[in-house]
Amino acid sequence: MNVTDVKPSMAPGVRLGHVSFVWRPWLLCVTLLLMTATFLVFCLSVSIGDFPIGLSRVIATILGRGEQFDEFIIMDLRMPRALAGLVVGIALGVSGAITQSIARNPLASPDILGITGGASAVAVFLVTVSGGTAAAVVNSVGLSAAALAGGLGTGLLVYFLAWRRGIDGFRLILIGISVSAAMEAITTWLLVSADIRDVARAQTWLVGSLDNRSWDEVEVALWGTLVLLAAVACVAFQFKPMHLGDEIAAGLGVRYSWVRAVLLLCAVLLAAVAVSAAGPVPFVALVAPQVAMRLARYPTPPMVASGMVGALLLIGADLFARTALPITLPVGVVTAAVGGPFLVYLLVRANLR
Repeated sequence: MNVTDVKPSMAPGVRLGHVSFVWRPWLLCVTLLLMTATFLVFCLSVSIGDFPIGLSRVIATILGRGEQFDEFIIMDLRMPRALAGLVVGIALGVSGAITQSIARNPLASPDILGITGGASAVAVFLVTVSGGTAAAVVNSVGLSAAALAGGLGTGLLVYFLAWRRGIDGFRLILIGISVSAAMEAITTWLLVSADIRDVARAQTWLVGSLDNRSWDEVEVALWGTLVLLAAVACVAFQFKPMHLGDEIAAGLGVRYSWVRAVLLLCAVLLAAVAVSAAGPVPFVALVAPQVAMRLARYPTPPMVASGMVGALLLIGADLFARTALPITLPVGVVTAAVGGPFLVYLLVRANLR
């Protein structure tokens, strides 16, 4: 199954000194529009609450020109939640774009490959197993760091199991589904055998939520995401020829095995950072790259646009869950309601080919 339904269009090349690139005005316009929409929805999310604040005052406060009362409401109470949605959405969108591009399959996302499942299993283990080493780890390292380690470990396990003189996309997905099922079975067993109070705490985290985010959690996720995005940007230029095949990429001097390994590691860490900050928010990493690819009319998921779609989807879902429903729901419930039908659409479209 190919990763795209869009045929690549001929685009002019541009050379500036020793740097050359392909000029794609439509992709640039779509990306800028997505950035603008994300910023507006971000400000709207911050402005809505028990004490509504106008968008002009929100923007002034973000730029450091707001009143003291607005700064307290926005920066101390509402900004951590909105910023967590922005960072987690970007991390999941870029992670999904990388995995789908490498596997050349629209189903290859951190949800399907078991990365979020591994992070969830480790977090639930630490929540439900009381006393002893587990309690010490939770107190000293924190639940978020443990989930990060679990996601990284699961991603590395899937990579090594799928490696057979290279990475085949179909084999990677099959092994990822198997590992994901194993992680879900472990999580279910832990929930069934644990104390009911620990189960309630674990279930709240498992749904995926932006509630009660603190600045400390947001800062860790923000800096981790920025470092990983910088690493992705450093090797992204070498990744483009790999869409033409490993043989052509090798002929152009690209060390495709090394580039693929680095990008997969970054994708795993981005997904793990997102899970550690907001829990396993489902389907964002699956939906965002496919929506960005179709909006940009690009043959593969564009990373920047995918990150913007992921942020827009997550912040918008959180805003919808807080304002449009009779009761406040975790954001993971809304993203699952959107992503589930989209997954069915991808499967049906693949079977019709």
